[in-house]
Amino acid sequence: MYIVYHDVGGTHSTVIAASIHLHRLPVDHIPTQSEILDIPLFDRLEKKDVGRLIYHGNDEYDNPIYTISRQSSAHLIVNTLETVLSMVGKNNQEILCVDTSPTVNTLMRIGGGSSRRLGLVSFGRPIVTYGTLKAYPKIINLVNKTKLKIAP
Repeated sequence: MYIVYHDVGGTHSTVIAASIHLHRLPVDHIPTQSEILDIPLFDRLEKKDVGRLIYHGNDEYDNPIYTISRQSSAHLIVNTLETVLSMVGKNNQEILCVDTSPTVNTLMRIGGGSSRRLGLVSFGRPIVTYGTLKAYPKIINLVNKTKLKIAP
């Protein structure tokens, strides 16, 4: 099954969810700020990456894990991905699109918008990182629920 974590920017909650899913970040405690910043795509996607599926690896069940920045068009992205699967002869039940936006808090919005949209990285990145640490338990919960859905 294809797992696609998606949200507006595709570079904060989605990347963290994919990293937790793939055991690159812990599930038993909140990581350090430097562990978050060491995630290669955290707060680093550009406008050219909007709508682009980004592969992160395969999980323990051999499911490929992707993220995507979908701006405010969640239903368009989900419908498109399901349609593409059917075009290539696969069942749309072979994809699970997981919206990570419910885990995003105000600090992540302010910091992420400042860093990515306004280009104020030195101002925004510490704020979005702090917000991500505060949201981390919610992201773990979302990933755990996702894994329950796909477990063999």
